[in-house]
Amino acid sequence: MSANFVLTLSCTDRPGIVAAVTTELAALKANIAESNQFWDRETGRFFMRLAFTAPEGVSRDTLEKALKSPIERFEMKTALSDESRRKRVVIMVSKFDHTLLHLLYQIRVGWLDAEVAAIVSNHEDARKIAEDAGIPFHYLPVSKDTKAEQEARVLDIVKQSGADLVVLARYMQVLSDNLSTRLFGQVINIHHSFLPSFKGAKPYHQAHERGVKIIGATAHYVTPDLDEGPIIEQETARVTHAMSPDDLVAAGRDVESRVLARAVKLHLESRVMLNGRKTVVFG
Repeated sequence: MSANFVLTLSCTDRPGIVAAVTTELAALKANIAESNQFWDRETGRFFMRLAFTAPEGVSRDTLEKALKSPIERFEMKTALSDESRRKRVVIMVSKFDHTLLHLLYQIRVGWLDAEVAAIVSNHEDARKIAEDAGIPFHYLPVSKDTKAEQEARVLDIVKQSGADLVVLARYMQVLSDNLSTRLFGQVINIHHSFLPSFKGAKPYHQAHERGVKIIGATAHYVTPDLDEGPIIEQETARVTHAMSPDDLVAAGRDVESRVLARAVKLHLESRVMLNGRKTVVFG
């Protein structure tokens, strides 16, 4: 039986990269289903994503051995994903549950191909949602004095569940520098504004006071620099002077839910590659 894989790679750009990789895949009779590439002229880096089908008998180990030569020759940074294995996700949430519910719905209908390994919250509000969905729920309250201990438990849950990704679905706690660093590239946050405007508390009320005409949301990877991690996805929505702060909040909920779900999908499908403080996103 054939198997589907996704290979992502980045390296210094020079001639022969694509040929070197595709020649090895062709020798194994692998069939390329999708190919995306990008040359960042500013940094001289080359990025590539290859989705391919390997014939029966060609294992992951076989692929890794075949690709070893071009990887070493071009000093590539690579990742090989077996698409037959369903990715596991840990979702962290506080009291606002709209993005959590949207993610669970998109998983239920199959648009997001993932399994929720656990829901973690510093409040009890989402417990029933987790129980109704048959998902393990972990209530981990946090304070300034218990933050280190609480985050250690979060890390244990991530490791023990074999999670590939942590999603902050309006989790209203700032992750410590230690946790952000240890899970770099594995944590996606949804920011309730179109960064970098209106940071902090009540962004929609700030926007209303300033009479903005566009609101938005930003999904990004979490880093020790608060709300400044590499951006994955963004969207805006038109608003008018006639809308109240509650109207803006309602519009914002819709945008946040869509943006976060799209960012999670892009990550799970290995379509996002880190490029310094930015990302390369192969849609």
